[in-house]
This record gives sequence, structure tokens and C-alpha cells, in this order.
Amino acid sequence: MSDEVLYILLAAGAILVLAAVVMVRARAGAAPLERPPVGADLTERVRWLCERGRQIHAIKLVREEIPGIGLKEAKDAVDAIAAGRPSPLPPRIGRPVLRPAATGDLAERVRALKAAGRTEQAVFLVRGETGMNEGEASAFVAAVEADAP
Repeated sequence: MSDEVLYILLAAGAILVLAAVVMVRARAGAAPLERPPVGADLTERVRWLCERGRQIHAIKLVREEIPGIGLKEAKDAVDAIAAGRPSPLPPRIGRPVLRPAATGDLAERVRALKAAGRTEQAVFLVRGETGMNEGEASAFVAAVEADAP
């Protein structure tokens, strides 16, 4: 092996080592991922995330805490909270939200929504009432026949 090739390999190795050291130091100095206060109500946790520039995380939090809320509604709520407008969200998430009693069993209501062409709403209904994830709820809705009695 010639001396020129050896010097090139040594220089390339030194550059790689230097880059690795810089990356390790950069990660060591990075702030740890902060989480919103656990005891605060949803509005305060959303405000906390927005103050740190984490709107997407705030939208995800709203959608996790309020079953069945759509992406647009969650984004609008987060935008309102970030802008300092009154919160459109329920004041106490974590306590049961009283809803009017639904008539008919879940399959009947899903069937009616599918017949009306509101399949996405049917998936939200199943998710909200059963706690299923989106894939499971979609499979349930797909399995329910739209025109069956």
C-alpha cells in the first residue's frame, strides 16, 4: 500500500472519529424531552405543550383524551388555546362525560351510520364506546352489514 493511500485512510478515519465525538457531545447537551404536568386539566396541558412549540403533540393529546373528536376539531381547539382564547374543551377530562343514553345496540347504530354513508363517523362511534383502536374499530364497522336488520 502506498503512503498516499495510507494518509488518505488515516485522514478519513480521523474525520469519522471527530464527527462521532461532535454528535455525542451534541446529544449530551440536548435538553431531555419534557412532558406536560400530569395533574393539570387538559387545557393546561395543551397550553404547556403549545408554549414549547409542540402543537402536534398537543393535538395528539386532545385526540387521545377525547374519544371521537376529529382532527380538525382538535386542531381548532389547540389553536384557540394557544392564541389565549377561551378553551372549547371540556373543563375536566378524566372524569366521565355524561352523554345521553344511546338507543339501540352498537351494531344497529353502526348499521344506520353506514347506510347513511357515514362510515368514518361509525368508526368514531365504535372507538368512543369500546376503546378499540382505529384498526380494530374499522374492522368491526366493515364486518357489520349496512342493510342487515
